[in-house]
Amino acid sequence: MSERMSVIQGDITRVEVDVIVNAANPSLMGGGGVDGAIHHAAGPALLAACEVIRRQQGDCAPGHAVITEAGNIPVKAVIHAVGPVWHGGDEHEAELLEQTYRNSLDLAAANGYRTIAFPAISTGAYGYPKEQAAKIAVDTVYRYIGLRPLPEQVVFVCFDDENTRIYQQLLAQL
Repeated sequence: MSERMSVIQGDITRVEVDVIVNAANPSLMGGGGVDGAIHHAAGPALLAACEVIRRQQGDCAPGHAVITEAGNIPVKAVIHAVGPVWHGGDEHEAELLEQTYRNSLDLAAANGYRTIAFPAISTGAYGYPKEQAAKIAVDTVYRYIGLRPLPEQVVFVCFDDENTRIYQQLLAQL
């Protein structure tokens, strides 16, 4: 099953997969880090799609995810997943982060997507400790794909050396 998960270092907007996950903020209107990079690469169509969702449901709460078109990014869709802000670990951050990954995987599977790429959700501006977040991500995905045929392949896309090393070590232990 671990052959269904991999890690690469690079730009998530350039990965050849069916769907990418955006580490979004609750407003879905773009921001810094991976969120800003995805909105920039996708162009105005992505922002317009997010505005439609905001009008329908308002903010997207931590742990939840929504799906939109991908604009100029050559994938079939973007899943906008809102991870938790780190408050020291006593405010259900681990459960919310696990829910964020599960809900993203559910959206990918429900839409028939075979391949998905995840960034390191909540580890940037939201301050989640990288090692703890990576362990939750890998464990959640491993359990999920062990029970379901889709997605067939999950790629963790890391922006920096530290996260890449952490994910490589975790995947090597499977």
